[in-house]
Order: sequence, then structure tokens, then C-alpha cells
Amino acid sequence: MAKKPTVAIAHLGCEKNRIDSEHMLGLLVAAGYPVESDEALADYVIVNTCSFIGPAREESVRTLVELAEAEKKLIISGCLAQHFREELLQELPEAVALVGTGDYHKIVDVIQRVEGGDRVQEVSLEPSFLADETTPRYRTTTEGVAYLRVAEGCDYACSFCIIPHLRGKQRSRSLESIVTEAQMLAEQGVQELVLISQITTNYGVDRYGEPKLAELLRALGQVDIPWIRIHYAYPTGLTPAVLAAIRETPNILPYLDLPLQHSHPEILRAMNRPWQGRVNDSIIERIKGAIPEAVLRTTLIVGFPGETEAHFEHLLSFVRRHQFDHVGVFAFSPEVETPAYHLPNQVPDAVKTARRDRLMQVQQPIAAAKNQACVGQTTVVLIEQENPETGELIGRSARFAPEVDGLVYVEGQASLGSLTPVKIVAADVYDLYGVVP
Repeated sequence: MAKKPTVAIAHLGCEKNRIDSEHMLGLLVAAGYPVESDEALADYVIVNTCSFIGPAREESVRTLVELAEAEKKLIISGCLAQHFREELLQELPEAVALVGTGDYHKIVDVIQRVEGGDRVQEVSLEPSFLADETTPRYRTTTEGVAYLRVAEGCDYACSFCIIPHLRGKQRSRSLESIVTEAQMLAEQGVQELVLISQITTNYGVDRYGEPKLAELLRALGQVDIPWIRIHYAYPTGLTPAVLAAIRETPNILPYLDLPLQHSHPEILRAMNRPWQGRVNDSIIERIKGAIPEAVLRTTLIVGFPGETEAHFEHLLSFVRRHQFDHVGVFAFSPEVETPAYHLPNQVPDAVKTARRDRLMQVQQPIAAAKNQACVGQTTVVLIEQENPETGELIGRSARFAPEVDGLVYVEGQASLGSLTPVKIVAADVYDLYGVVP
């Protein structure tokens, strides 16, 4: 029997992409392919790319060029492959295959065809595949953490976003499938589960005819995982039933990532998000009333076409008023396939950058004060890393989501992957510092 080639994966982009990478690894391992962590030693490198905005595409292309210059045989998967399926094989002779966002489950077949001498383009025009608990998966996250996809795709038509173009319409998994996978992850020792989809608060609408997030959260309350975190809670989906499920289910963290994007109704209308200008203030007050200890994160876009200084001042006031725990700020990135690309009154890049900096200058003292309030408290920290040189431990409290928020630097002894009480002794704008009592 011929020896199978070794395969490495270079992962780029979001946590949804990460799950795709983990499924590809799982399928390859199940089929007997040796997986190599060092790209330089692998026969094939799968580059799982991101194409959401310009800087993400630039990083994907830079990675592809670097690997091509190293004479690697490349399999390009993910959003860039979906986005530029016609161009990539022409531009990169080192690319032996393209695999779209709805086709990653075919990875073993793709490699077999390439080994047979084919140059493969496996990109469905309308992504429809949805992995479930039966799809092999090889986890790559830090110890104790796993992402769990509850749905794929998006039914919204925000004027700045190409996600529906890249990942298709919303497709929800069954509630039973999600709970089964959560139980499997609990048996693997997972301490924190992050529920992800493009619009998690819309979970179930396409499958059941109505949103089922509240029912899903209560079902996950029966799974032995201490922390369950929801990512991307659109405000209209935070119904009283969902807020009650968060409040009444002990392992559901009161952490809400609200992708609000802006505060001014005129900009939200231009973004094709008119519903949100009416509910931003009221929903935040309702969340704080229902869950006083809620940790709130949001992402905002500055420099959207037509954003005036008055619109931007409205956004600054909004951030000052609501005192979010965490804020991510992005300068508008014009995407050719989106309506926003063609809107009049495009904002100059220098103005976008200045507004992004001004907004972060408003948020940083708020974030610093939130962190400072933790000093003197003992909080539970999920220990994820150890600095091999200093022995210092690094982890996160429940206030910090993986990848996007701060860290807790810990002195003392604790096991990797454990939830450990830590006394917080210092803080800065983004991180906390503590000791194991």
C-alpha cells in the first residue's frame, strides 16, 4: 500500500473557520493521513482562508505567497476560495486544489484526486453542507475550550457584509445534535463551550419556524460543562425568554456579544439594519435590568459611507452612556459585492482612522475602570497556558472571551485546563493580574 502524504493546516480567520479546520483535520486523521504541525515538513498545506474584509484577504494572500515561495503544494480552502474561485487557480500555479466553505467535508476525496494527477476545484456555488456531531473533528483550541457551531450562514442582508455570499443562507442544526456534541465535548474535559453562528439569537428559525435559543440554553444546562458562552447575540433576539434562560441556567455565562455596529438610526438604515436604531438603548437597559451582572461586549463600525461628524458624536455619546465592558472598533472596509461599496459620500481613510482612534480613547478609560473594579476580588480563572521560561500561568476569567478580550496573568500553581480561584491584585486597560491564594 502506498504511503499517504503528510498534510498540515494553516488556519486563518474566525472561529467558524476554526471549526471547519478541525473537521478537515478530523476527516484526514480518520482516513489515515499523517497530520504535520510544521508546514515546512508537510507534503500538502491546506490554507483555510478568510475573505471577510480587505485586511483579512491581504493576510490570506500573504500566507499563500509565502508558502508558494517555499514550494509547497497548496490546497486553498475557506472564504477566499469561495470568493475568488475563478481567479486563484490561475494566479497561483502552486495551488493544486480549491475547497469552498460548503465543501470542506470532501477534503479526503480532494487530496485523493490531486494525488491522481487532477487539479481540483471543489466549490459549491450555494454552500449547503452543515457538519454535525457525526463529522470527525480534531480540536485545536487551548486546553479546556471548544467552539460549538449551532448554525451556519446568514439570512440578513446588511449592506456592508459579504457573509451570506460566502457562507450561504442560515442552516440550523437540530437541538438534539447540538446537545449530543456538547456532551461529547464534556467527556473530553472541556471547561468552556462557546456557541457560535452568524446570528446565534436566530438559532432554529429556519428549522423550527421560530427561534429556539432559549430552549437550547436550558437543554445545555443539563450538560456538565461549567462555562457556556454565547457569541453574536443580535439585540432583537434577546427576548424575555432568552434573558430568563441565561439568568436561570447556572452554566450559561451572563456574557453577551452584541454586534451593534452603530448607534445612529440614519447610519443603521444605510447599513440595512433599520430595526436596530429603535432598540439599541432599550435592549441594553432591558439586559441590565434582567441580568444586572451581565458583561457586555460590542463591535462598532466607524467611517461608514455618509457618516457625518454628528453621526460619529452620537456614537461617542452612546459608548459613554452604556459603559460596555469590551468594545471592538473597525474602520469601514468597502467590499465590491456589497451595496455599501456603491453608496455616495464615502469617508476618507484618514478620517476613518482618526474616528477609530477617538472612539477607542473614549472606551479605554471605561475598560480600565471595569478591570480596576476586579482588584481585590477572588475570581475563577480558566488556566490555558504556562510561560515555559517564567512559570507564569495565563488564563481568562468569565468576563473575557477567548481570542477577543483580555487575559489574566497568574502567579502560583494550577493545572492547565482547570478552573482555579485567583485573587486579582492589579489591572490595566485590557488585562488582570492575580495570585492563586
